[in-house]
Amino acid sequence: MNGVARPWALLAELTHACPLRCPYCSNPLELTRRSRELTTDRWVDVMRQAGDLGVVSTHLSGGEPLLKDGLETIVAAADSAGIHTQLVTSGLGLDQARLDGLLTAGLRSVQLSVQHADPGSSDRIAGRRSFAAKEHAAALVRQTGIPLGVNVVLHHDNLDEIDALVRLALSWGADRIELANTQFYGWALRNRAALMPRVEQLRQASRAVERWRKRLAGRTELVWVAPDYVAGVAKPCMGGWGAVSLTVTPDGTVLPCPAAATLPGIDPPNVADRPLAWIWEHSGAFNRYRGTDWMREPCRGCPHRDEDFGGCRCQAFALTGDAARTDPACRLSPDHGLVEEAVFTEAGRPGYEYRTYADREPRR
Repeated sequence: MNGVARPWALLAELTHACPLRCPYCSNPLELTRRSRELTTDRWVDVMRQAGDLGVVSTHLSGGEPLLKDGLETIVAAADSAGIHTQLVTSGLGLDQARLDGLLTAGLRSVQLSVQHADPGSSDRIAGRRSFAAKEHAAALVRQTGIPLGVNVVLHHDNLDEIDALVRLALSWGADRIELANTQFYGWALRNRAALMPRVEQLRQASRAVERWRKRLAGRTELVWVAPDYVAGVAKPCMGGWGAVSLTVTPDGTVLPCPAAATLPGIDPPNVADRPLAWIWEHSGAFNRYRGTDWMREPCRGCPHRDEDFGGCRCQAFALTGDAARTDPACRLSPDHGLVEEAVFTEAGRPGYEYRTYADREPRR
């Protein structure tokens, strides 16, 4: 492949349709209309190409992937291509018959989201009654014996509930618990002032996670996705631009990361126009920030450039207007003051309300 390492992971965003209205949603502000979504046959071909390219794992996501017609056929295509499939779901719409069909097709694991340990608070954050459906979905998955992961996006409204959230996930039978601090893209960025936690909240939550890690060692995997705004260390976004992963959006656009469509000038390719292998190896979008040659100072001379890859290109653009600048989350960035200001002026401020889609269902 002309010296370019093969990807091993695929994020398949099957649809932007979703029954929830989560204020931390990282999906784009302009959703893909359902009439523009890839057909099932096209997704089957995407999975075949992904397997040939070397992909071994895919997250079937959205939106809510259970709303995608032909989901079972897509799962079967991925399984036939030798790709491990994980359903990333809110749990709404997952009943016994649907789960049986997905298992027969080859589904290997489920990642279930929850917004809060308290049912009422979870429903409020999700924008509709959903906690009971999530609890039911977890019970169905556990009965099958396939791995269950529980994911919680953390923010000002639930960061004080680490103990309760871990206990909830354990009571649901989770094999893996992911506590992911909000990444500010899409609607999460729009709602940053309402979502931003206080620094002391983060410190206490981090200590709680370490206590649970000691208690659960060897039994349940507990993942803590650090808040890069506060940590002062840029995250190695997607394991590096065009290094290990690719994203296919509902309309077939192929991106190095889920938020890359916001960047100017990358001209993202589409699976309807080019083979996946060509896109990965030759497209301008995937080569734009691949490796380190594109870097400016201070990243170019930084000893960590092969570890964090300069941080997140989408965050750099969102905060500075220039995707090639050092990610402001890094304390060495000349723009680090932008995130410090956000943390210390927005965190815990009263009077903010979430802004979400009036209707999250993409128009046809």
